[in-house]
Amino acid sequence: MEHFDVLIVGAGLSGIGAGYRLQTQSPDRSYAILEARDAIGGTWDLFRYPGIRSDSDMFTLGFPFHSWAGKAIADGTDIREYVNETASTYGIDKHIRFGQKVLRASWSSETAQWTVETNDSSYTCSFIYTCSGYYDYDQGYVVDFPGKESFGGTVIHPQHWPEDLDYAGKRVVIVGSGATAVTLVPAMAGTAEHVTMLQRTPSYIASRPAADAFADRLRGVLPEKLAHRVVRTKNIVTSTLTYNAFRKFPSHAAWLLNRMAAKQLPDSIPADPHFIPKYKPWDQRLCLVPDSDLFRALRNGTASVVTDEISRFTPTGLLLKSGEELEADIVVTATGLRMVALGKIELTVDGRPVPVSETFVYKGMMLSGVPNLAWCVGYTNNSWTLRSDLSSQFVARLLNHLRATGTDICLPEIEPAEYDAPRRPVVDLSSGYIQRAAAILPRQGPNGPWRLRQNYPRDLFTFRFGSIEDGVLKFTRREQAAAGRRTAHSGG
Repeated sequence: MEHFDVLIVGAGLSGIGAGYRLQTQSPDRSYAILEARDAIGGTWDLFRYPGIRSDSDMFTLGFPFHSWAGKAIADGTDIREYVNETASTYGIDKHIRFGQKVLRASWSSETAQWTVETNDSSYTCSFIYTCSGYYDYDQGYVVDFPGKESFGGTVIHPQHWPEDLDYAGKRVVIVGSGATAVTLVPAMAGTAEHVTMLQRTPSYIASRPAADAFADRLRGVLPEKLAHRVVRTKNIVTSTLTYNAFRKFPSHAAWLLNRMAAKQLPDSIPADPHFIPKYKPWDQRLCLVPDSDLFRALRNGTASVVTDEISRFTPTGLLLKSGEELEADIVVTATGLRMVALGKIELTVDGRPVPVSETFVYKGMMLSGVPNLAWCVGYTNNSWTLRSDLSSQFVARLLNHLRATGTDICLPEIEPAEYDAPRRPVVDLSSGYIQRAAAILPRQGPNGPWRLRQNYPRDLFTFRFGSIEDGVLKFTRREQAAAGRRTAHSGG
């Protein structure tokens, strides 16, 4: 059974970033990355539907240590190549074990180690860092609409897009109004005979240029790394201020977003009800469309939008609750993703199963009552990588602190008063995919290190410079933990 100081789960953006931080900031620790699939890239390798792209600017979604040289809003293929290039440049790819889906992890206080079981191997390690995100890679969320078996066309989910799907000249209905749907519509429009976005309720949609003119100018006069750092800082400040303003003045933000959408719509498509959401901006993640491509498809007539609910499938399409029938050759169910906690890994601590949904998240990354384990979770109001990189730097600091203090175990412990406080899901948005998973995800507490804040400047200070010894994270030596466990078992 192979042993590593650290096992990283997942070789996507987060996992590759974690490998870099470990080998540069905690270089004396051995590590391996266990990847369930046979390729690097995570989400950006899994999703292959037409038009897939970033919904955050790549200067902040990309790594701070490896400059991004392309457009601000990038295609999925370019992002996948960038992640692979980063892994190869820094030798991180040599640490990856492919085809290793982690099934179970068992902690022993006697040895201060985890035993990690995959689909075909076993490992031991001193620390686990799960960087597999919180999406279920096996399947997306599928609504079981009545009558689907009677439909004579093709029904597909974007998460499992067929490579040989030919939609040229076909009538396509895309069910959904989130980021996936607003990406698919303009990507398929023009090739398909017609594309209809069928939504139950609208989402807030904002347009922005795919290219960053400021970045392009700056890269012409400054060295690449310096230009990248300046643009990244500018984008962080801009996105943080915008988010805070939208949350503080939601009615003004809603008016602005609705007005911007209305100005880009053709006369045949009224903003209400198709582009006037009922929730506040950033109660759900904002949908981004580069260069107004969605609105352009609506204006030129290659795409349309219908706001209604599905009654059932018919042999030739979809019957709506209003009585209207949409004819279709292909129905794309962009109905959302399924969320999971820690990649569905079964955890046990000293023989006791860990009900993950009953744990609280310390600093948005460690679980109460679970030693030597971190879970990488990014921002919902900003680029994922901004927070995932801070988490990886904190893990490196934590490992260095363990070695410097001669301790083996770090364990976040929550006070009973905080445990009894009203619980909130770790991801605090009203989006359907998050609400469906609320019962299985870890919780966040009301305040302090148990609250996951959407605040990069504050997290930057806390994760990089804040004290490791905060009174909440407990540090012990293996011998102490083992003796304490034996005493507890003997009833002493």
